[in-house]
Amino acid sequence: MHRAGHVGAALLTYVPFGFVLSAAEPALAILGGVGVVVLSRLPDIDFVLPGVEHRGATHTVGFLLVVTAVLAGVGFVISGTFGTGTTPGQSAVLGALIGATAVGSHLLADMLAPPGLPLLWPVSRAQFTVNVTHPRDPLANYGLLTFGVVLTVLVGYVAS
Repeated sequence: MHRAGHVGAALLTYVPFGFVLSAAEPALAILGGVGVVVLSRLPDIDFVLPGVEHRGATHTVGFLLVVTAVLAGVGFVISGTFGTGTTPGQSAVLGALIGATAVGSHLLADMLAPPGLPLLWPVSRAQFTVNVTHPRDPLANYGLLTFGVVLTVLVGYVAS
């Protein structure tokens, strides 16, 4: 998928979490949504890393777990920095949620198109795909973006 598709997939994946968070702390819900959108293309860092093939190591469950753990740690360390009054544990959970949702949504979106992803690498090189579209399909990319934005706005309206 392209940028639009990944942003849309990130929004769609984050909507239920954002809805629940908005009931307790709307600012955290917005922070989480921004974080997920900003990091939604993180697995594509393989385009600029020398020696790392696209849809390789950065498109795996292992990468998802590493990013989730790192962002949980960052959340723990910066707890309270934004004046939200969250505990270190709560901030760690938010960081983990942002990491898992951003990378997870990217992997899900990329699985819509061939050739698939080596999700279980290095344990297995098996490629996982549902093969329903092409990565460059504008209808799929902008459809995901439109649906993600519309659903986010609707849920935000209902939650407010």
